[in-house]
Amino acid sequence: MSDATQHPKSGSLIEWVMPLAFIAAAAWLTWHMPAFILDFGGPNDQLSALYASLDLTPNLHTPLTPNADIIDWTALISVPILFVFGARTVRRAPMEFESWRAADRSSVFIGRVTMMLVVLLTSVMMFEVVLRYVFEAPTLWANELSLWLAGFVFLCAGLYAMQQRSHIRIFLLYDMMPRSLQRVCDVISTLLIVTFTFFLIYGGYGEAFTKFMRWETFGTAFDPPIPATLKPMVLIVVALVAVQAVVNLFSDWNAEPVMHSAADDIDADEIERLKKAVGADGIGDMDVTRSAVQHTKAGQD
Repeated sequence: MSDATQHPKSGSLIEWVMPLAFIAAAAWLTWHMPAFILDFGGPNDQLSALYASLDLTPNLHTPLTPNADIIDWTALISVPILFVFGARTVRRAPMEFESWRAADRSSVFIGRVTMMLVVLLTSVMMFEVVLRYVFEAPTLWANELSLWLAGFVFLCAGLYAMQQRSHIRIFLLYDMMPRSLQRVCDVISTLLIVTFTFFLIYGGYGEAFTKFMRWETFGTAFDPPIPATLKPMVLIVVALVAVQAVVNLFSDWNAEPVMHSAADDIDADEIERLKKAVGADGIGDMDVTRSAVQHTKAGQD
């Protein structure tokens, strides 16, 4: 029995705590990443001066690593641990795709992290609006932080969309093919994704590595390291998307042919909840689709 069958419900407290804890650890690690670059990447006077202004705990350095302190190391160790526990505790929501391999759970957990980032992004924007228009005291960091978070949301949402098979696809010809020919198309599309990923990483690795090692910043008052983090993140996420595409190919290999229609976007559970909310005095089981209404009008005419 699959994990999705054993635990069909989602939305438990642990599914909120794990993504938020992961974001907190990853945020601290990202902000203090220059400490590890300085400790293991060699001396860099410009980066040392930058990190001196960024360090939130300047008095906790250890003798072995003069720049990274105990909290930095704790965050570094916590990120993979929280990711593993988050992937193991995540639960499939009723509307989500039923495939539930280890790679699928990892992608869904990243999707949950992305959802929390959207909440944080919205909170930052609302905070800035209140300060700017109510108290007339705008911040120097809200706009750049919003851009930074939005970049991560955009990238990570693509991985979740690939796992959910919700990326843009044209099924007009695909649905007309026999299942054997559909498999050929699936193999070709996966090979194209993997090929694109290979050449993107091959061509972009040097620039991404350079921006990361010198911790290139945005050049504003807040000066977040957007280029230093998003450039490598593009390559990492694209690689994960390629892995997820391969996982999807194997997961869907023996699946029965599916005829796609506009009804695929309708959530059956949501319809049942609406029917119960309307009750017997409402529309009940009446067909209120556009075709039914037009047919009724034509009969009346």
